[in-house]
Amino acid sequence: MKVSDVQFFKSVYKLSALPKGPQPEIAFSGRSNVGKSSLINTLVNRRGIAKTSSTPGRTQSINFIDVNRAFYFVDLPGYGYARVPDAVKQEWQVLIEGYLEQRENLKLVILIIDSRRHPMEDERLFSEWLKLKGVPFAVVLTKIDKLKQAKRNRAYRAWQKFLGIDQVLPFSALNGEGKSNVWRIIDHHLNAT
Repeated sequence: MKVSDVQFFKSVYKLSALPKGPQPEIAFSGRSNVGKSSLINTLVNRRGIAKTSSTPGRTQSINFIDVNRAFYFVDLPGYGYARVPDAVKQEWQVLIEGYLEQRENLKLVILIIDSRRHPMEDERLFSEWLKLKGVPFAVVLTKIDKLKQAKRNRAYRAWQKFLGIDQVLPFSALNGEGKSNVWRIIDHHLNAT
């Protein structure tokens, strides 16, 4: 995919403010600090379109990024160990679940996982929820450049088995490894009828 035009579109804090219109959407979800913003920025070749931070929980809204005036990348709030009050986490859950359940334009959720982490229940529960709701998803293992080949292979197998899926996509924002494969799956879902 050639990205010729990318613009931040809007931040949404409540479901009633979701954009209207027919543009397909690709959503990005993952625990706090897994490299979600870095993945989005690398895919669109634009630094800072999705905000990066070393502090977990910085993304507190659903952020829409207009790509080629044809579709949206949707940056969902991170989940997991973000240091925010429980009431805020509950608001995020209502917002995220409402978006994922109700959004007809949603074509794919990209579940982002730090390849260095061991499988945890959050990702399994989220992937099972997506399967139950019939929401298509793909798993991207980020920060893959930090692992030697043997550890990479173990990480691939561990996550495939844990989540009950056939494929995980490796990715590195540092050197762009896996970028074309992530775009390939995005293109496939954007063009599916």
